[in-house]
Amino acid sequence: MSQVKRPAAPTTPPPTRFKSPPVFAWLLIVTFLALFLQGVVATEISVERLLRGAVNLVHFIGRAFPPDPTDINTIGWAMLETMNIAVVGVTVGVLLSIPFALLSARNTTPWPWVRVMSRLMIAAMRTVPDLIWALIFVVAVGLGPMAGVLAIIMDTIGFAARFFSERIEEVHPGPSDALTATGAGRLSVIGGAILPETLASMTATSLYSVEKSIRSAVTLGLVGAGGVGVELAAAMRLFNYDEALMIILVILVVVIGFEQLSSAIRKRVI
Repeated sequence: MSQVKRPAAPTTPPPTRFKSPPVFAWLLIVTFLALFLQGVVATEISVERLLRGAVNLVHFIGRAFPPDPTDINTIGWAMLETMNIAVVGVTVGVLLSIPFALLSARNTTPWPWVRVMSRLMIAAMRTVPDLIWALIFVVAVGLGPMAGVLAIIMDTIGFAARFFSERIEEVHPGPSDALTATGAGRLSVIGGAILPETLASMTATSLYSVEKSIRSAVTLGLVGAGGVGVELAAAMRLFNYDEALMIILVILVVVIGFEQLSSAIRKRVI
């Protein structure tokens, strides 16, 4: 009997082999490695310094425990001032971020040159660190929480306005076109179609801004912008490490507590 020939099994293509990166990729890799090695040398990283640092850290922890709650009232009021700086700064910053975002989004800006200028201003506010803003406003308005509030406002505009504008540009054009077809003006379209659709995303971004600003407000106090950072800097300068640990624990409890509250609000809003 003649044997029936079975059709040959389809041959699978060989697996994709690793291809040599192009010349530009090699240049990027070499540049990165050169910068990394130069950074390691410039920062003087060594095993000896790491071991010495570990020993000093153990000494710090030994002197910091147990935390000293003697000035807990002062620390509490300073932490409240830090939260005031963060909440006031973020509230004003978010409100000012909305017009910046509307002027920066393609579908809401009146003219292209206005969009370019708005984006440049937002980028400038975002590029300058909040600590630098605090130093500038300490020189401008003096020491105290007002400098911290102004620094948080600038930092929040740079952070929130960018995300607001990107979310506005992602809005589906259907509702806006429908309102425009009925004769609604630009402000009516923005208020009736665009802002309601972006409200949930803006709320989440605003809550992230508050979390970020509470941590930032602590560091702003290190340069005299008010809040609990002033107390922490004074404790560290006077080598009162047990008091410094108490301040750090209070900061930790407040930040974690607000993060949990923020997460619960976002789950209800989004």
